[in-house]
Amino acid sequence: MCTTCGCGDTELVPVELHDKILAGNDRQAAHNREHFQAHGVLALNLMGSPGAGKTAVLEATSRFAEGRLRLAAVSADLATDNDARRLAAAGIPSKAITTGQACHLDAAMVHHALDGFPWDRADVFFIENVGNLVCPAIYDLGQAANVVALSVTEGEDKPLKYPVMFQKADLVLVTKCDLVPHLDIDLARVDDALARVMPSPRVLRLSARTGEGMAEWFGWLEEQRRPIVQGKGAHMHVHPHEHTHSHEHRHADGTVHSHPHAHAHQHPHEHAEGQAQEHAHGEPQSEHAHAASEKHEHQH
Repeated sequence: MCTTCGCGDTELVPVELHDKILAGNDRQAAHNREHFQAHGVLALNLMGSPGAGKTAVLEATSRFAEGRLRLAAVSADLATDNDARRLAAAGIPSKAITTGQACHLDAAMVHHALDGFPWDRADVFFIENVGNLVCPAIYDLGQAANVVALSVTEGEDKPLKYPVMFQKADLVLVTKCDLVPHLDIDLARVDDALARVMPSPRVLRLSARTGEGMAEWFGWLEEQRRPIVQGKGAHMHVHPHEHTHSHEHRHADGTVHSHPHAHAHQHPHEHAEGQAQEHAHGEPQSEHAHAASEKHEHQH
């Protein structure tokens, strides 16, 4: 059992305290998400049981990418840095997060791991969570999407037994599919179980050993990256502009009166990353500029 949060055990951690822990985590996760979005990095929370093939999927992803995507990862386990060393050997800059007795990552652990680590040079940053199908689903880490690895060796009904994990998933990778001929498993029943618990089932079948499904997985990564890259560094500013108009009023007796009127307008400006953010106000060429001598006749 996780001694940091009690894993929902209300006798160990009261409901009020658990809610407070989650609220604090959500604030840190939002901060992490700002970092990832500002650098145009697709952050993915990769979850699954111990032995589901999470690390093997990342190794295969590095081989398949062949330099087309820059990858980076943090890898979490209760003890050892074995998986992080495997990823480094596969060409993925990686860092181990040793959680001790914590059976999941939280947003603060991820934020701490970012320090001194070149995650911001990556196109895709994988957060390989602790092997567990319960708690990792509860904690937001600042990721853009959740990916769950489900091995064919785990049985057909795992999604029904652990529904929260799969309800939170944006994509399920059914891994180790090269073993199907040697197992008594019906993949159609796995698909049915996923369809029962996932709001919008998105499933890919993979084999890290044979490369089956890697092209589809790579395509999904590119699909997820697209809006992040397009939105990188874009932000909106609103600047007030004041314009003075002179209005002439001509009366029936020939008398003319001139009345100045000031009008304030707000105009949004979008800046790409690195673009200078200084604007000259009152430029006459602007679409919204009005000449000070502009006249409007009114008959009274």
